[in-house]
Amino acid sequence: MTPESPDRTGLIARTTSGAKRIGPGLLLCLAVSVVALAAEHLEALFFGRAWLEALVLAILLGTAIRTLWKPDSRWRSGISFSAKTLLEIAVVLLGASLSAATVAATGGPLLLGIAAVVFLAIGLSYGIGRLLGLSKRMAILVACGNSICGNSAIAATAPVIGADGEDVAASIAFTAVLGVVVVLGLPLLIPMLGLSVHQFGILSGLTVYAVPQVLAATAPAGAAAIQIGTLVKLVRVLMLGPVILVLSLLSSHLREETGKPTGQIAAERPAPRPVGIHRLVPWFIVGFVVMAAFRSAGLIPAVLLPPLATVANVLTIVSMAALGLSVDIRSVAQAGPRVTATVVLSLLALGAISLGLIRLLAVS
Repeated sequence: MTPESPDRTGLIARTTSGAKRIGPGLLLCLAVSVVALAAEHLEALFFGRAWLEALVLAILLGTAIRTLWKPDSRWRSGISFSAKTLLEIAVVLLGASLSAATVAATGGPLLLGIAAVVFLAIGLSYGIGRLLGLSKRMAILVACGNSICGNSAIAATAPVIGADGEDVAASIAFTAVLGVVVVLGLPLLIPMLGLSVHQFGILSGLTVYAVPQVLAATAPAGAAAIQIGTLVKLVRVLMLGPVILVLSLLSSHLREETGKPTGQIAAERPAPRPVGIHRLVPWFIVGFVVMAAFRSAGLIPAVLLPPLATVANVLTIVSMAALGLSVDIRSVAQAGPRVTATVVLSLLALGAISLGLIRLLAVS
């Protein structure tokens, strides 16, 4: 028998170690997902329809478990893997459901409107934060997180404006909890506001924090809402590049400010530094675009489209379970009343601006 090479042995060892590390948390997320799917099936069986989809049930079950029990290090790696990596893979696979015709139907006015909404929302959110007494850096972090893409925008903005760990920790504390609230509450606006599928998809893409969460928010409205919502959200995320560029030009002014929460002087704060391109354009967005291009070019056989959609849906449910298991409701209180008030008011302002754009463009 030929002995295995050291490289292959090392690869096997790393793979085994990685599986052991993420295994418990991944299995927990899968178990929550199975329960959510079973509950959805029982709903349909007893009530004739599923009032709460498995995506929503997975979030609620995960959040309930997290409220009663805090997972230790044994579970956290797998939960994090499920919440991030699996959901990013689901977004890439979702690209196969988007064709060039859908993109063309979106229209130039809407694309310009998305950019206008982002910059207007950042300005309003920043103003709200300053009125409520937040420092310039904190107000900017909250504004960018709220207006673009949650934690990803905060992580990309922080090094550019020289924000420290306290700034970042306080500004991201709300994202998990309020992100879930938005995902669960947004579908309720469909009957309240009389929104069409297309209108709801645009509203979701303009207001939901993270790209993957758009899948969960729009799922109750169907595939068309998912497609347009994801497309709008991707355009919104791409606005992070221009925003970072503007902030980099203003970073010297932020550098001079004394930090209110910690009393740090400018010299003690982290020096502003450039952000890598991977922060501005995440890999799964590139993957989504590539898959959409393959679909438009006819390179993905039609017979593969339903299985790809099914896999994307299952991965999303598992990831929503992980999202619920990651939510600590008490983190909102820890963020402080001024930050929480700024985020809530900014989110309401973003929703109002988004609805205004939909009405202005006469989206049907």
